[in-house]
Amino acid sequence: MCIEISIDESALIAGEVFLAYACVEGVSVRRGDPRAEEVLARAEEEARRLYSLPDLKDHPVVRALRRFYWRIGIDPTKQRPASEALARRVLRGRPLPRINNVVDAGNAVSLVTLVPIGIYDLDRISGPLTLREARRGEPFYPIGGEPEVLSEGQIVLADPEKVLHVFPYRDSTLTMVREVTERVLVVACGVEGMDKALVVDAARRTASTVVEVAGGCASEVRVAEP
Repeated sequence: MCIEISIDESALIAGEVFLAYACVEGVSVRRGDPRAEEVLARAEEEARRLYSLPDLKDHPVVRALRRFYWRIGIDPTKQRPASEALARRVLRGRPLPRINNVVDAGNAVSLVTLVPIGIYDLDRISGPLTLREARRGEPFYPIGGEPEVLSEGQIVLADPEKVLHVFPYRDSTLTMVREVTERVLVVACGVEGMDKALVVDAARRTASTVVEVAGGCASEVRVAEP
């Protein structure tokens, strides 16, 4: 059975938000997995066929994410939405980063759909999750960055003890996927102006791709909305 995720009214300060999510049990996390390499290569090829660098900013999903970023006080031309950053990297001729087979699966789907995807170690989550406004002074430990103190107005996905994710662009080291991870939570992030069916499909595709490259069994996709 998958974990429960709810959305608090405080998360709506910048407009509509929603999440599509699924759990995958029994994964085997590996680096340098040839199946993951095939998935990444296919995604890179598909992205180059679907998108062009000059027109990327006008894609409906990118526009919706950029509008949301402006509303939460982030300049999206300086700090790109994660999915847009992946697409720009590939369209400039650089490959996707190779992390591990589970994270690679999420990056591949995010690249093609442009939907932000997060994947978290379920065994490091201490209870039901809530998407809510951050509390002033709340700590956050971003992947690839220094610990920071959050402020009111930021939106976070948190369990009763800690923040997993600053919505919709940064994940925490506390719940990141490691080689010892056996159960994961897949989350696709939606904001106002994004097609809910696309976000649900992105979560489903990510869960099925995780199973393809890392084994396990995926739950049905669920939607959290206000």
